[in-house]
Amino acid sequence: MMLSWKQLILLSFIGCLGGELLLQGPVFIREPSNSIFPVGSEDKKVTLNCEARGNPSPHYRWQLNGSDIDLSMEYRYKLNGGNLVVLNPNRNWDTGSYQCFATNSLGTIVSREAKLQFAYLENFKTKMRSTVSVREGQGVVLLCGPPPHSGELSYAWIFNEYPSFVEEDSRRFISQETGHLYIAKVEPSDVGNYTCVVTSTVTNARVLGSPTPLVLRSDGVMGEYEPKIEVQFPETLPAAKGSTVKLECFALGNPIPQINWRRSDGLPFSSKIKSRKFNGVLEIPNFQQEDAGSYECLAENSRGKNVARGRLTYYAKPQWVQLIKDVEIAVEDNLYWECRASGKPKPSYRWLKNGEALVLEERIQIENGALTISNLNVTDSGMFQCIAENKHGLVYSSAELKVVAAAPDFSKTPMKKLIQVQVGSMVSLDCKPRASPRALSSWKKGDAIVQENERISFLKGGGLKIANVTKADVGTYTCIAENQFGKANGTTYLVVTEPTRITLAPSNMDVSVGESVILPCQVQHDPLLDIMFTWYFNGALTDFKKDGSHFEKVGGSSSGDLMIRNIQLKHSGKYVCMVQTGVDSVSSAADLIVRGSPGPPENVKVDEITDTTAQLSWKEGTDNHSPVISYSVQARTPFSVGWQTATTVPEVPPSEVSGGGGSRSELVITWDPVPEELQNGEGFGYVVAFRPLGVTNWIQTVVTSPDTPRYVFRNESIMPFSLYEVKVGVYNNKGEGPFSPVTTVFSAEEEPTVAPSQVSANSLSSSEIEVSWNAVPWKLSNGHLLGYEVRYWNNGGEEELSSKVKVAGNETSARLRGLKSNLAYYTAVRAYNSAGTGPFSDTVNATTKKTPPSQPPGNVVWNATDTKVLLNWEQVKAMENESEVTGYKVFYRTSSQSNVQVLNTNKTSAELLLPIKEDYIIEVKATTDGGDGTSSEQIRIPRITNMDARGSTSAISNVHSMSNYIPIVLFFIVNALW
Repeated sequence: MMLSWKQLILLSFIGCLGGELLLQGPVFIREPSNSIFPVGSEDKKVTLNCEARGNPSPHYRWQLNGSDIDLSMEYRYKLNGGNLVVLNPNRNWDTGSYQCFATNSLGTIVSREAKLQFAYLENFKTKMRSTVSVREGQGVVLLCGPPPHSGELSYAWIFNEYPSFVEEDSRRFISQETGHLYIAKVEPSDVGNYTCVVTSTVTNARVLGSPTPLVLRSDGVMGEYEPKIEVQFPETLPAAKGSTVKLECFALGNPIPQINWRRSDGLPFSSKIKSRKFNGVLEIPNFQQEDAGSYECLAENSRGKNVARGRLTYYAKPQWVQLIKDVEIAVEDNLYWECRASGKPKPSYRWLKNGEALVLEERIQIENGALTISNLNVTDSGMFQCIAENKHGLVYSSAELKVVAAAPDFSKTPMKKLIQVQVGSMVSLDCKPRASPRALSSWKKGDAIVQENERISFLKGGGLKIANVTKADVGTYTCIAENQFGKANGTTYLVVTEPTRITLAPSNMDVSVGESVILPCQVQHDPLLDIMFTWYFNGALTDFKKDGSHFEKVGGSSSGDLMIRNIQLKHSGKYVCMVQTGVDSVSSAADLIVRGSPGPPENVKVDEITDTTAQLSWKEGTDNHSPVISYSVQARTPFSVGWQTATTVPEVPPSEVSGGGGSRSELVITWDPVPEELQNGEGFGYVVAFRPLGVTNWIQTVVTSPDTPRYVFRNESIMPFSLYEVKVGVYNNKGEGPFSPVTTVFSAEEEPTVAPSQVSANSLSSSEIEVSWNAVPWKLSNGHLLGYEVRYWNNGGEEELSSKVKVAGNETSARLRGLKSNLAYYTAVRAYNSAGTGPFSDTVNATTKKTPPSQPPGNVVWNATDTKVLLNWEQVKAMENESEVTGYKVFYRTSSQSNVQVLNTNKTSAELLLPIKEDYIIEVKATTDGGDGTSSEQIRIPRITNMDARGSTSAISNVHSMSNYIPIVLFFIVNALW
């Protein structure tokens, strides 16, 4: 019984608000499958399975060939749960397609179709068969002609009497398609009676036909003839995906034909394809799309050959690629449900609702298998099925659509009671109540409504985002969620804390065995937060209980200092202090190097012994972070008292091993040569060993000169600016000595390959030009860019005799100074590093300005009061070879100051508001593009003692400087120059 829409709304409310009733539409657990009933079987019933789960429990009905089955006919049908039991099956009434319908209050689903077929095999008609008369050597076909039947059959032939069956070979073939017996070339031994035996593979029933006599004609023997193919496969044969395909081919002929198979496209057979029955059958298991195509059967003997051809086409029943799944969705929302299936030919789609074809309308549409329903309402709820079908079969996918209507409810998705964040961070407050349709959300902080601003924004899902959090944001936030069915509130308390900072971090330390050290780790943190300190040693968490004899945490509540007592070599490594709160975490690391006594020398050997000496050699042991300074050799004899120090002559390795630089593809290794007094014999030289960082094997070479301080290895395979490990050892005629400690050096850099771009030159004055450019692209892996070289020459000079200026690598401009005036200069720029210089840029040019006027401003006249000074001077006129005057500069200072103030003006007068409380010294210069001109004579304006004073240019010969700086506020009024 289907529920009304009001009942559905009520159930929806119950399901959403309480969840007490876990309602579920029907879902098939078992569906009926195709069945074949053997006619005459002792079992007098057929059971078609159907079982579905659901809440409420489903009830069932069945259809046969699209019509409801009357289950009240108890003498014919019985319902066992959902299973349909057909009593006393009859092939005339009960053959066909069955479907099971499972229904509960939420809807109905339909099972896949299951076909019920009846297998039977009738007897042959009892009539004699005609005698078949052939010549010896002739081919013959004996027909079987099976009786009426249903279900798959197999065929065999009896020769003369049972149980003498015909054995198949290259000459005799029984077709399992037609049942006929084919003899390619009749021999005298073939004469006799042949009986066709037909067996039902379903019922195992067997029937025998009437014997067919085979006799030889007396009019001679058949001569040789070319093959004639009698058994061949269809011109077009559809084959299902995954099936086993058997192609038959047999030919009559004299001599007996040889059968072979091939693909028409020439491709070889895959390994799964097998030949059976002396090549009379080609078997293709697990048929796939790549097996489709044209196949040929070739029958050949000495008289000729014949070919039969046929095409296998691939088809596949629909198979699901994307099933539909149960959907719970709010009223007024839109539904998009997509189902997709593969198959060949491409499947088409149709939809059912509650077991019936879905009725389309304006808001319910189907396109390419996808179902869309807009503006959902509760009456749209139900069981839906998508059916994908092609001519070879169909598949069903079922799912339930629940359209729900419910007021907002936070019980299943409550808001967080407390959220802690740092000052300056961003926080999102979630508000995700269950509601159908989706609720609209608003927010309050305390009793105040929250408004959006540059820091506060409302999220699409109903949440609230606060950026750049401050202490003022602390408080209780309430989300009010509402839809047409009601409203609900949820609250979160926001706590804002200061970020945790390490105020005293551990630093790298270098200590000796046995010392005790403290690695500090002190923090400043928000008092509202609990804090926890943890230490990691070489990536592993420090266990203070296990390592308590050495490790101890010390300090107060805001300190996690680590004390290491009686430090040992094993304590060398990286220490990390991790500070964690409920909001954030910070860490700081330090490297601790523990130095100790060296380990024992290894592989000590006595190489040569004389009456008074012994030659010893050994390998360096571990130095424990302290380079070995010297070795002490002790000896004893049976006559000595204990060990005694022996007299030795050390043979030392080179010191200051280093390197780097050089030209491209070079590795330069340098060292300080060993003094002659430490060479310990003739034939002294060096063994230079090097290898790329990370490589195991060393490359070694010998330098025979004891005074040589460097070795250069050249090879095109050397990558520029790559790290190499190097060491330098010594040897003499007595053998090899020790190596220096391993150090790392860089191979030569690669010189720059790109010229600077956007080079420009700009004349600044009569003697200066500024050149600027864009930096060349450079990677740190290529080495260090040392700088740029700027080459320049004038119009009358030669490029080869040009001058050069260098600037650092971070500079992109340079000033060329000391140039001649009013002259064109050409310039180009290139980058350089330790490997050399790169290509020059394009050449650019600029012309220096003309020289400034040599004439100074003349007749400087001043008029002063106690608050201001009025200046006037004569105009400066430039000569033809001088730069035009663009303005004037007034330089002034007090007589007690060395700091000069400057006033710029384009007039020949200026008014300065100056407190005339001491003497002032003033001079005037003309300004031009070529620089400042000659200064006027200095004038001194004495401290004003009366109301007014006047004066003109006078020589100032004695000006005393002071370090004090007197700020002056300037105002000027200038008169017209012309």
